[in-house]
Amino acid sequence: MTDSISIPKQMEQVESRVAEVLSLAKSLGADGAEVSMSKQQGLSVSTRLGEVETVEFTNDGALGITVYQQGRKGSASTADLSDGALKQAVQAAVNIAKYTSVDEFSGLADKELLSMSPIDLDLYHPKELSTDEAIAIAKTCENAALSSDQRITNSDGATLACFEGFKVYGNSHGQLVGYPSSRHSLSCVAIASEGEDMQRDYDYTINRDFALLAQAEKVGINAANEALSRLHARKLPTGKVPVMFRADIANTFFGHFIAAISGGNLYRQSSFLLDALGQPIFPEFLTIKERPHIKKALASSAFDSEGVATVDRDIVKDGVLESFLLTSYSARKLGMQTTGHAGGIHNWQVSSTGGDFNQMLKQLGTGLLVTELMGQGVNVVNGDYSRGAAGFWVENGEIAYPVSEVTIAGNLANMFKQIVAVGNDIDMKGSIRTGSLLLDEMQVAGN
Repeated sequence: MTDSISIPKQMEQVESRVAEVLSLAKSLGADGAEVSMSKQQGLSVSTRLGEVETVEFTNDGALGITVYQQGRKGSASTADLSDGALKQAVQAAVNIAKYTSVDEFSGLADKELLSMSPIDLDLYHPKELSTDEAIAIAKTCENAALSSDQRITNSDGATLACFEGFKVYGNSHGQLVGYPSSRHSLSCVAIASEGEDMQRDYDYTINRDFALLAQAEKVGINAANEALSRLHARKLPTGKVPVMFRADIANTFFGHFIAAISGGNLYRQSSFLLDALGQPIFPEFLTIKERPHIKKALASSAFDSEGVATVDRDIVKDGVLESFLLTSYSARKLGMQTTGHAGGIHNWQVSSTGGDFNQMLKQLGTGLLVTELMGQGVNVVNGDYSRGAAGFWVENGEIAYPVSEVTIAGNLANMFKQIVAVGNDIDMKGSIRTGSLLLDEMQVAGN
């Protein structure tokens, strides 16, 4: 499954090459330079209806070089790490810089903010699997779905993927850092049918450590149950009702919040939260903490894509926005300091008001439970929100029947303040750890 040279050994070799590239850039007249390389290798297999559909071996990686000369910036990349190819890439970046406009805000991150000796976050857990072993796991997963109920009549297959790799970053401030990592996942898509109705749904498990993945049978059965639960969906009349976003969907809600407080949208004046720093934008009970250094977590990192050290911080505290998400460039444009968010966020933890999924349904009472969102009808400039949705109609705290072909709409600024509860049914599969969200009211439109 893996390269004959181990990932840690490959990383050592790349670190040496990065140091050479930085030295070469300096010799060609660059005021500053930064070099990064990411590598990923592994195996992905898919089965469908008991047959092998795909077997893919991945071995990808590319080195990127950016140089700065008197306020000008040039970038180039290469997948070839030979001496000649590296020299050509550096020369290309230097040549490009000569023709770009001067930008006083560009340049390396400030040296004092860099992570020079990053801590080990235990992100590397490689798993040696033969192709036959991987296929067997995928088949077990899919078979569990297909045999769970006679109404599971078809499948879009199961996929097992095991990847390992590394990231190396260096710059002319003397920083040269890197870390190996791994990521394993197993997913299954089941199709249920009864009469003329047909529905599909899925389940998946993902972890840095293969041993911590959910059992293959459980993933398959969960996928089947999700598909079965959607059979005979109804439409809803148009009106305003309470809406609950299930935990695995609630993270998308906060994804729009991320876009609104990201530096690029802020300095372009294209966010509805331009002047929101220090202002209450959520209810007082809601806090969002960022914890970049959780061991084994999917979104953990000791430094961002610019080498800036990541730190624990409160993004929202008692409903008040405490921090924007800034890179070095966007921070300079805004007259602020980078927050170490070049490349994304790091393990957000949304506070809970208590209550598991069933207790949240009781609190919802009668309204809409959203389990799927479709479309991209969100305007970060003014906060307008309109998306296709599917899920379940809930009556008196109990799921009554599945619903589909509905649209939910509102304005994010209002929706943030309309959160009345956050469950403790935390979804741990992504970079935003949140329970189910209950909003007191949204516009729901049926077709």
